[in-house]
Amino acid sequence: MVRINGEWQDLAGKSLAAFLAESAYDLGRIAVERNGEIIPKSRYAETVLEEGDAVEIVGFVGGG
Repeated sequence: MVRINGEWQDLAGKSLAAFLAESAYDLGRIAVERNGEIIPKSRYAETVLEEGDAVEIVGFVGGG
């Protein structure tokens, strides 16, 4: 199980890129942190989610 934004999901063994592709996230407007480390977009495909990982996904919103 992997915790995504506080919610446990069965994602261990899946790449971060695969998870994000299945989700409704706009890759151009998010930042991803895994276990306290910011993951560069260039590493999404090689980052495999592991049992017990804590992932936070933050979306950027424009406005004024």
